[in-house]
Amino acid sequence: MIIINKNEGTKIPYEVSGKRITFDDDLSLNLAKQEKDWPVHIDVCVDGDGNLCNGTGAGLYYVAQIDIPAAVYNDEQVRQPLDMDTVTLTLWSIDELTESTDE
Repeated sequence: MIIINKNEGTKIPYEVSGKRITFDDDLSLNLAKQEKDWPVHIDVCVDGDGNLCNGTGAGLYYVAQIDIPAAVYNDEQVRQPLDMDTVTLTLWSIDELTESTDE
């Protein structure tokens, strides 16, 4: 997994186990299930009550972003398993939360 620290400060605790990532022992995502035939971008935010959520709709502040590249197929057009080394995790500081935008 490629890790990018977007800004200075404390980052949300996370754990990677296989193809799953869990943030702060609260929000868990199976990245293999999120993989598509096109690149996928996932925003992980904190809502007004301080709860983690997926997406900017209910989320007010970024804590992380996940970028999954498009699925890879072999010569026989069989979809290959997600290579976690190609997934990018961008971490935002939770000390001074950055307001999310619905882009």
